[in-house]
Amino acid sequence: MLSRLGRLRPRLVMKKRKFDLFLRDRHTHAPSARAGPSIMPLRPIQLNAREQQLRRLLIDVCRFIDATGDVGEPLVVRWAGGWVRDRLLGIESHDIDVAINAMTGVAFAQRMCDFCASPDAVDRHAIRPDDVGNLHNVARNPEKSKHLETAMVRMFGLDLDFVNLRRETYASDSRNPHMEFGTAEEDALRRDATINALFYNLYTGCVEDFTSGLPDMATRTIRTPLDPLQTFTDDPLRVLRLVRFASRLQFTIDPATEQVMGHHKVLDALRIKISRERVGVELEKILKGSHPRRALELMDRLNLYHAIFTDPAQEVSTGPDTTRWHAAYQCLDHLMQNRSPGSIGALLVLSDDAAYLAWNLAAVCPWMAVQDLPDPDRKANAPPPVSVIAREGFKAPNKLTGILTASHRHRKEIAELKSAVCSKEPFIHERDRFGMAVRRWDAQGGSWALQVLSALLVDAMEHLEAWSDRDVEERESFLRGWQKFLDHLVELDVYNAPALIRLLDGRSLAQSLGVKPGKWTGGALDVCMAWQLRNPHETDPQEAIEEVRRRRDELGIPAAG
Repeated sequence: MLSRLGRLRPRLVMKKRKFDLFLRDRHTHAPSARAGPSIMPLRPIQLNAREQQLRRLLIDVCRFIDATGDVGEPLVVRWAGGWVRDRLLGIESHDIDVAINAMTGVAFAQRMCDFCASPDAVDRHAIRPDDVGNLHNVARNPEKSKHLETAMVRMFGLDLDFVNLRRETYASDSRNPHMEFGTAEEDALRRDATINALFYNLYTGCVEDFTSGLPDMATRTIRTPLDPLQTFTDDPLRVLRLVRFASRLQFTIDPATEQVMGHHKVLDALRIKISRERVGVELEKILKGSHPRRALELMDRLNLYHAIFTDPAQEVSTGPDTTRWHAAYQCLDHLMQNRSPGSIGALLVLSDDAAYLAWNLAAVCPWMAVQDLPDPDRKANAPPPVSVIAREGFKAPNKLTGILTASHRHRKEIAELKSAVCSKEPFIHERDRFGMAVRRWDAQGGSWALQVLSALLVDAMEHLEAWSDRDVEERESFLRGWQKFLDHLVELDVYNAPALIRLLDGRSLAQSLGVKPGKWTGGALDVCMAWQLRNPHETDPQEAIEEVRRRRDELGIPAAG
């Protein structure tokens, strides 16, 4: 069955040629009746000095290429997609997609670089030696959503990506499109959202709208250019992209589009057919964005969880319980909003990188509560389910999977120590018990503070019905318990226990005992560190050495030779 684009192609090609010729002549001829896009700027885009310089240069490059007669029709260059959207919103953007009507992006970019090397162009456009970077061709890679070879170059401090206008069709058995040269309208219709389908025409200085993107910008609405089921079936990753744009821009997704985002065919395709590297890239952009809580809320409400946080290689009939997932991500958002000195957020989330990892912890929180599946062949050091999902589901880096593994394994101990502090158990003043625990958590996965945060979020998910202003007392009581635990670590002066410098290293200890270092060294050094935590003002480790000597048999230390 022919697609809508296939049926429209002959008429669109003729419209394209007439309209592009009109645009090229607009500077010297009065406009006449024509077919073409809606040109109705939301508000005029005021180019900054670098953008103006680039615009003049690209127009000159088109004239230079046209004069050679190598191209069968006049060149028209447009800036596309995200740059247009952001500039209409008053957001500065340093990344520009440059769309060319009658040449490939690689061919145009190469001719542009040749043009910029000419003395006349250098003088005319005030091109300095460092204004034009090296040209990089990006090979076609469908698995990473690169369906065409493109060219990238940095000019005047702007990052440019050159590609030709194109149309694409999808076979029923493949998510990789067949690409052809297309019109601006065809290029707009293939995009994920109308607000990303706008063009800025360099010749007219106008925004071109083929898909009602400008009205959607005005109403802050996200919808697909074509029927949403077709758009998402063609590329199911667009579901995640729309979540990202809705959360980042604080736009509302059109109800008809939103309904299809949760369609079982779309979710099945997202889970099975899309490479998990691509899922991981989108998830990283979402969780590093300015409104990650909003994104997780959308995933939750649209029932996207099991299509995103999954291992597609495993046949899993059911996933974790997400009924109370909202309590975890809303709790984290609450903590992130209050990071005053000494607060839970300030004590557990210490940097922007830690904030990104924290949102990952909130995202996988339902899996964190899943215990190791029974498996007689499972190795003792095999990662827990949450780490497998992160590694296979969105290709999480080793740093994150390490924290997830440690968080899963230490969650029970963390919760028990927190309960002990809240219950005022007799042992809570034992500085070595808490200090050694913090050091162990940190050594076995990194970032003990994030491991505590993970335990806190799972606790919120398991014990709070909801995280809302209607249950303020329950919510505050929950937070007081964790605040008390962290305050206790600070009062014991073990918050920075992982950074505590040992009074003895393994070689010095072995020399003092008259033996060679061996497997016993780690355990013996832990005995010394525990002594050091109990005696924070001591600088002579002799008593620690004596304690190790008394426990020689227990620690497996050989007799002195």
